[in-house]
Amino acid sequence: MRYIQYGGPAPSDLCVAETTAPVLRAGTVRVKVAASGVNRADTLQRQGRYPAPPGESDILGLEVSGVVTEVADDVGQWRAGDRVCGLVAGGGYAEEVIVNAHHLLGVPDNISLVDAAGLAEVFLTAYQCLKTIAGIERGQRVLIHAGASGVGLAALQLCRFFGVEAATTASSDDKLAQCRQAGAVLTVNYRQNDFAQVLNEQWPDGVDMVLDMVGGDYLNRNLSVLKRDGHIVCLAMLAGRYADKLDMALLLGKRAKIEGSTLRNRSDDYKTQLVSAFHRDCYSAFASGELSVNVDTVYDAADAATAHQRLEDNQTCGKLLLRW
Repeated sequence: MRYIQYGGPAPSDLCVAETTAPVLRAGTVRVKVAASGVNRADTLQRQGRYPAPPGESDILGLEVSGVVTEVADDVGQWRAGDRVCGLVAGGGYAEEVIVNAHHLLGVPDNISLVDAAGLAEVFLTAYQCLKTIAGIERGQRVLIHAGASGVGLAALQLCRFFGVEAATTASSDDKLAQCRQAGAVLTVNYRQNDFAQVLNEQWPDGVDMVLDMVGGDYLNRNLSVLKRDGHIVCLAMLAGRYADKLDMALLLGKRAKIEGSTLRNRSDDYKTQLVSAFHRDCYSAFASGELSVNVDTVYDAADAATAHQRLEDNQTCGKLLLRW
């Protein structure tokens, strides 16, 4: 089968190559991949900074969409021909992939099979942060950084769906316009304004949660806009590995919780429960159109280098997909 190989740390080191197809195991299904989602974890792995978990494929790619072609004998919920999308801990940048049967979702008829490749990773990550970790409820307020990213736009949609008011930050007016379409009620261009100053003026009572993909000097400013007993969930470190000196007075005074989270290296059981809860709470909203996949651009698989470079340059608004 064809897959995307990386021979070095630069985007230009990506190329299409041939390898043997993966072997079906108990509890899994084989999927003929229609498209693969592109995530920052992929770029980090290519750079040698985020290796695959032990026992998982070294091939890049954490989410796919496609058609089931084979199921293990102990799998009853899927059959050949089913349109699916879902999570993998590696191996997604390939024509075929083996997926845990419990980590798949059916693709609604109103979503194209290619676009569905941009659903699982960002929406499950956003749902995990908002609901599983922070327990956000209707009527509360949140701040979502990097609002025009895949996770950011998914989180904004989920906030609107859950009846939660969301503020967001992004780097341009065009990106902020898309954030408002996704559900943001307060937007801040962080290149032009200090988000903490704007939020403290507009929402002086603060927010119940901050979803932060930036880190760095955002930490203390996040604390400054947080309500007492609020929650900061950190997903990435776009501003670098090390944060500002922590203001302990703010932390203690707010009784704040600061929690880091990943999804890729969670246990199979955790992912199974997450997929199940998301399906229960949200999945019908894709069929009704209340939730939708935010696709920026679909590239041919051979153009993976272009997709990676755009993501690293922060020149995206939504998901980049690789079509096979």
